[in-house]
Amino acid sequence: MPLIAKEQSYWIAFSQLKNIGPIRLQRIISFFPDLETAWLANTIDLQTAGLEEKIAQEIIIARGQLDPAAELEKIQKAGISFVTIKDPAYPRLLKEIYGPPPLLYYRGQLSYLNSPTLAVVGARKYSAYGQEATEEIITPLARQKITIVSGLALGIDALAHEACLNANGQTVAVLGSGLSWQNIYPSANHRLAQKIIDSGGALISEYDPETQPARHTFPLRNRIIAGLSLATLVIEAGESSGSLITARHALENNRDVFAVPGSVFSDRSIGTNNLIKKGAKLIASAEDILEELNLQSAKELSTVPSTEEISDQEQIVLQYLSQEPLHVDKIAIYSKIKINVLSSLLMMLEIKGLAKDLGGNNYISKK
Repeated sequence: MPLIAKEQSYWIAFSQLKNIGPIRLQRIISFFPDLETAWLANTIDLQTAGLEEKIAQEIIIARGQLDPAAELEKIQKAGISFVTIKDPAYPRLLKEIYGPPPLLYYRGQLSYLNSPTLAVVGARKYSAYGQEATEEIITPLARQKITIVSGLALGIDALAHEACLNANGQTVAVLGSGLSWQNIYPSANHRLAQKIIDSGGALISEYDPETQPARHTFPLRNRIIAGLSLATLVIEAGESSGSLITARHALENNRDVFAVPGSVFSDRSIGTNNLIKKGAKLIASAEDILEELNLQSAKELSTVPSTEEISDQEQIVLQYLSQEPLHVDKIAIYSKIKINVLSSLLMMLEIKGLAKDLGGNNYISKK
């Protein structure tokens, strides 16, 4: 076996040991001249490297059960690639976080991570407002070649990936499971996963390809979503949403956190509104993000969308708005749109700069 491939096989072997995470593997990397030496080391040397006696013994046992060369061949045959923290291709931003994964498995290509990156996360059960906000904010960013990083989860994550792909943009998904196709989660998003790969993006995981999704794997993967990104945008999140874990990881690593405001009457907005109260940047448009990250002149994004970018229902609402304040109840009567749907439409029209709430649910046109 060539020297490079041989060393790679030991990276794979260590990554498959259940109790060897980023911190312990970093101790091993720092102590031994190479991972082959570490793999063949005795218990005393492994303990000297900073491992607990029990963990050192587990490594001794594992090398009688694992064939590093066979594991490498299995991964290559599955069409899965990987990059180690020692490799120049390893994502630069991820390397800066506390406890970066020593090894990343991926399907597709990592080149999109060389562009400016934005993490986008949110509720699994989203509202019509959450869907429209995601599409309206992500589409212009995708057109500006901002890479959208998310988690392939049902809900806002999947919407963000889809909006990006529909705009011929760049997107990457970080999984909380291994990359064997039977383990890619959720299975309902297998088609989306393939679209991401086909578009030039990637599926990424720190887990061995045969790792099945589990409750504890997702909070850990959230640190990678945040770590790969210049900032994290949260769109709809309940009070205990997993999206808030991603936001926390971003803050812990001195990355910006953005949040789209939501209705004070919606449980889906408690998390995002709390983030804003605690100092997250309120985001009402793609332009806000570009300005915050100093990525693009605001002039290149129109603040007032064209007619083609306004939905049919939004057009109906707009025809009843003027410079005279009109209460939401009257708009509902005139437009014959249900009040819960109407509230989302009005909020989106505000985000687009076409309507304004004067207080007390009284709206005027800003056209």
